[in-house]
Amino acid sequence: MILYLHGFRSAPASIKATRLREHMAERGLAEHFWCGQLPIAPQAAIDLIEAQIARCGTPPTLVGSSLGGYYATWLAEKHDLRAIMVNPGVLSYISLAPYVGRQSNLYTGEVFDFTEQHIAELKALEVAQITRPERYWLMVETGDEILDYRHAVAKYAGARQTVLDGGDHGFSRWGDYLDEILAFAELA
Repeated sequence: MILYLHGFRSAPASIKATRLREHMAERGLAEHFWCGQLPIAPQAAIDLIEAQIARCGTPPTLVGSSLGGYYATWLAEKHDLRAIMVNPGVLSYISLAPYVGRQSNLYTGEVFDFTEQHIAELKALEVAQITRPERYWLMVETGDEILDYRHAVAKYAGARQTVLDGGDHGFSRWGDYLDEILAFAELA
């Protein structure tokens, strides 16, 4: 099972979530994919994901993009799960602080307030150092215009790392790795 965790201001309709969902459906694996709309409140997002983890018959693999990678790291540590982080937030409570205020979802258009309480909840989810790096796969592109990929490379030292020159925060070469993602999740 793959649980896809989208990023801040994103949705299950994101390009990466949609491509992975379609790729899995084409291979008869549609029932092994989940991507729910994550609440803006970090603790509510974690609660939703943990409820989905509890429904899985076998331990799922987490795939987290940006803020979803931050959540995936915390959940992988807590539940001893495999996780793929795609241009992940490393210190999301710092990188998202400038966004406190009125925001809108890039896919749904929903307007919401991002608050200091949300920042505090993010800080509570910080993982200072990962354990068991073999359960992680970091995927970053050096051209990420939102986050400095070098922070993620340092954070996930010892983990499998795919570091590609150029690209962007959306991870432009996502489609090249879909089969490898299924193999990492032991679904291939």
